[in-house]
Amino acid sequence: MQTSDRVSTTPHLEQFLSPRTATVARKTGETDVLVTVNLDGNGTCNANTGIPFLDHMLHQIASHGLIDLDVAAKGDLEIDDHHTNEDVGITLGMAFGKALSDRKGIVRFGNFLAPLDEALVQVALDFSGRPHLSYGLQIPTQRVGTYDTQLVREFFVAVVNHSQMTLHIRQLDGINSHHIIEATFKAFARSLRMAMEIDHRRAGTIPSSKGVL
Repeated sequence: MQTSDRVSTTPHLEQFLSPRTATVARKTGETDVLVTVNLDGNGTCNANTGIPFLDHMLHQIASHGLIDLDVAAKGDLEIDDHHTNEDVGITLGMAFGKALSDRKGIVRFGNFLAPLDEALVQVALDFSGRPHLSYGLQIPTQRVGTYDTQLVREFFVAVVNHSQMTLHIRQLDGINSHHIIEATFKAFARSLRMAMEIDHRRAGTIPSSKGVL
């Protein structure tokens, strides 16, 4: 029986992967936010923002993105939810960007179509280094519980600008505000998961023909 003397030249993933975790603290005169992310987690989430519906949506990002997420925020909720909602988005976006570092080896693009009962929402994203949001939700009510549905867009604007991603959100169907928003966050989470995955064939190179993102 003959044995081969050939040695595989395919780099092992461990040769170019460092732990993809980040902690970002952001404090202003309006809010105090601390976010920790592990991009290679199992979907655990501890969210305490003082905004119950936002906490629920952060759980969707963690669970369906398989991202371990810890978010603690204190803000001027006696005024309204706007500052806290936006600053959580800013800090989360910063944490994503920090954890991805130079973005070597990632798939880069993600796309998912999520149904939730009658609602159907598509999300496509690119960790392009060029922040852009196209937002196509038509949410029929002003509030879900106590949450102002206008803040959904503000959250994604903040994440996009501070993670340097291109994000497109399209609503294909839906009449229930809660369903539309939750389908959006689930589609976003699955798109994140896809885009953040390590592409073994790239062997740690930048996923761009320009060599930089």
